[in-house]
Amino acid sequence: MIHHRRRLISLFILSYLPMLFAQQSQTTFTSLEDSDEKICLKIFDYAGSLNLQNAPIGSVIVKMSKSFIGANYSANTLETSGSEELIINLHVFDCVTLYENALALARCIKKNKMSFDDFKKELQFIRYRNGIINEYPSRLHYTTDYFFDNEKKGVLKDITKEIGGVPYNKIINYMSTHLESYPHLKEKEDFLTKIKLIEEDINSRQIYHIPKNQIQKLSSKIKDGDIFGITTSIEGIDCSHTGIAVWVGKKLHMAHAPAPGKKVEITKLPLSDYLKKNKKSIGIIVTRPLEP
Repeated sequence: MIHHRRRLISLFILSYLPMLFAQQSQTTFTSLEDSDEKICLKIFDYAGSLNLQNAPIGSVIVKMSKSFIGANYSANTLETSGSEELIINLHVFDCVTLYENALALARCIKKNKMSFDDFKKELQFIRYRNGIINEYPSRLHYTTDYFFDNEKKGVLKDITKEIGGVPYNKIINYMSTHLESYPHLKEKEDFLTKIKLIEEDINSRQIYHIPKNQIQKLSSKIKDGDIFGITTSIEGIDCSHTGIAVWVGKKLHMAHAPAPGKKVEITKLPLSDYLKKNKKSIGIIVTRPLEP
């Protein structure tokens, strides 16, 4: 998938702490020999053995993200040359498919609906506008639009403002101004028109973020399993990366799929220190998954 959040991951590490290493020593399910359905059902069996349906959804999301540690990063996993269709890939991840698969699996577990068909329905529900596949523009491409639509659907809540966020004022237009990166928009004028309307809608909203120099001070208000959008100074883009909040001892870290050539991990540095190393990362948007 040629995607502004995914193509720009590369814009975005001290040795392992013993505690962090322990956190990362998890059962993984991303065997290349297994089908996506088999991986999904293995995860559900694992969840059932731990009675995760009785745990808070944030804790379940963290468990899901840890089950993918060590899986390879891969960009463009959602791209097809034909009509838009639901793509399932539990073998490799980018930063978005990591959190959305963890979220979809967790919601299925919490609902105690743990068939592969249940998972596919849940993934479609959160990945597409109003949960409906209607060609390329119906996919939620921009992070803030993804959060906005899923807040309307009762999947999560943007808590950034209430925990101390400040206005994040920016014109969002990267997709419509970089057609060379989006073949579907370049080939179909009606798709481009729809994306421009979506960008206009995004630009009509007041968005908030927590500047990265405030994250450490406000981190106590963030919980395991909260989902981040990493805001950026790159022109036209709302967020250039995403991840999942994971507390390691008393430090806030992030589970994420970092970049091409790397693997799913929990950041070795606390989140605030991790973001300080990247000049173009300017803050975070924080959303909290809601109990289904």
